[in-house]
Amino acid sequence: MTDERISERTGRHGPTIRDVARIAGVSIGTASKALNANGRLRQETRDKVMAVAREIGYRPNDMAQSLHRTRSMTVGVLSTDSFGRFTLPIFKALEEEFADQGIAIFMCNATDDPERERQHLDQLLGKRIDGLVVTARRSDKRSPVGPLPPGLPVIYVFSQADDEESLSLVPDDESGARLAVRHLAEVGCTRIACVTGPEHFESVTLRRRGYSQSLREAGLPEHPEYYLPGPWSEAWGREAVGLLFDGKAERPDGLFCGNDQIARGAAEALRERAIDVPGQVAIVGFDNWNVMTDAARPPLSSVDMNLAALGHEAGRLLMDMIGGETIRGLRRLPCTLVVRDSSSR
Repeated sequence: MTDERISERTGRHGPTIRDVARIAGVSIGTASKALNANGRLRQETRDKVMAVAREIGYRPNDMAQSLHRTRSMTVGVLSTDSFGRFTLPIFKALEEEFADQGIAIFMCNATDDPERERQHLDQLLGKRIDGLVVTARRSDKRSPVGPLPPGLPVIYVFSQADDEESLSLVPDDESGARLAVRHLAEVGCTRIACVTGPEHFESVTLRRRGYSQSLREAGLPEHPEYYLPGPWSEAWGREAVGLLFDGKAERPDGLFCGNDQIARGAAEALRERAIDVPGQVAIVGFDNWNVMTDAARPPLSSVDMNLAALGHEAGRLLMDMIGGETIRGLRRLPCTLVVRDSSSR
């Protein structure tokens, strides 16, 4: 994970808001909220910032305050997730973060169409948005959006810009896979297969790395024939079970699946073969999509990418950037494991 914060140099004499933030031990965005009496802050934080400002003789820049008053109080969200599976939890969290700031959100869906994205971007920029969130239905790298006005804060969430100057927030797929496979080993699985999605997805590569590492840590063998990439679908989960179980002398006793659709298909195929889940085969999926996990029989254990946490973090960071901070780099936020009946032994 890389993270670089740069304080912009100014020609002003005397203390600046950056000095207040540094001495108070808070971000520039937090200092700005305290000094302007807005935002949701603990009273002790607000009091601390105000005390530091008085102590060092900080006086707000009248022009900066004037610029603040002329903000549009709007943020744009540009997405390629036409189904909203990944974008909507992020959008909801952003709304919660911005609610106390009086900031409205405009959301546009580009559906992987570059021309449509360009049109939506032009519309958002025409509204003079204060910041932009770019999100997607997969976290792979993409070209940066643009061209953009100089200084417009932009954050890529569940998406990565192929640009070192950008800020991107994504789930930590590798550590999420480690959680799943470690859990399967802890419940007694010794032959763990991985049924996953297409290998050109970065998440598939990272999750395989986590799968392999956890097997090594548990002292378990990694059988090449137990790794099966394929489509993101229930049908592939059912097909993969046939490849792993039909006519095989040594069958897996644990399945780590690359998403919940694959896991649900695998569970159905095992039930059709009268193979007990989790008694004979324990299953863990990925995404923690309740449409799949709760409807499966038995309900699926799954890795949660914590999309709401991504959205909340994006909202906080975007406010800091609007407040004057420059933040860039790639941040991978932790996943969690939700254990249900499919792996409870």
